[in-house]
Amino acid sequence: MVQANRRKFIAGAALTAAFPYLANAQADYPSRSVRMVVPFPPGGSTDIAGRLIAERLSTLWKQSVVVDNRAGGGGSVGAELVARAPADGYTMIMGVTGSHAINISLNSKLKYHPLRDFDAVTQVGTLPNVLVAHPSVQANTLQELIALAKREPGKLNYASLGNGTAAHLTLEMFKSLAGINLVHVPYPGSGPAINAMLAGDVHLMIDGLPSSLPHITAGKMRALAVTSVARSSALPNTPTMAESGFPGFSADAWNGLFVPKGTPQPIIEKIHTEVAAILKVPAVQERFAALGLNPIGSTPAEYTAYVQAEIDKWGRFVRVSGAKVD
Repeated sequence: MVQANRRKFIAGAALTAAFPYLANAQADYPSRSVRMVVPFPPGGSTDIAGRLIAERLSTLWKQSVVVDNRAGGGGSVGAELVARAPADGYTMIMGVTGSHAINISLNSKLKYHPLRDFDAVTQVGTLPNVLVAHPSVQANTLQELIALAKREPGKLNYASLGNGTAAHLTLEMFKSLAGINLVHVPYPGSGPAINAMLAGDVHLMIDGLPSSLPHITAGKMRALAVTSVARSSALPNTPTMAESGFPGFSADAWNGLFVPKGTPQPIIEKIHTEVAAILKVPAVQERFAALGLNPIGSTPAEYTAYVQAEIDKWGRFVRVSGAKVD
């Protein structure tokens, strides 16, 4: 009995000692600038969303939240950097489908695990990807594109946001289902890929709707289909892949915040609570809607479960497509 009471006393003392530290970690955070890593170059949908959140957090916290673009490896360069950062809340990443759901199945030499090396904070948003064509491509629908590709096998190429990204795997899945041959041209992110498309260097690409929408509206790209289950309100006249002859086809992209594993829970909760509140601000929701983004703001537990389900889903995509980067 005495030993048991002694153990309870020690445990209680430890918890009492911990609570002030945890409370201070939340109350004092952030006391200096915070780095938000975006694992792609400027200009893409993840960069747009990240900068919007960073600007709002900077105002709220009265501390700079600096966006740090670290492109490469389908998001793995930035993710590896953050996985190795101190678990103190001062480095976070806008993780994406590629960095935190696809790469683990695609690359057996990946130097981080999307859940074992990170704590999920909150899902920021989901967005439909859109299959776009350069205006020079003589196809106005997905079926016309398939017919063209079959008439001229290997003559059409497509840009991706890098090997192993959602854009790459989604188009590879489409190629497999359609039975066509398209040449893959990888770029280090959405911005460079879009520039190549606008210059006419590539014929096709799948990209997040936010970064492609202005060019679609301007007539510099032609939208053939969206990859979401339902049509996008931003492109109501553009059919889904399922409506275009591929029942059940769905490949939404998503992004959200992660911190290095072991970051104090009060800090994780603070970031989640304040980002979730930002995503409910009408002006932010209007901006997201204009970009084709659907704001989420899930809890850390909900986001963790979502990421695990996405790892399983994209693992199946990788196996069906046969894609590998190592």
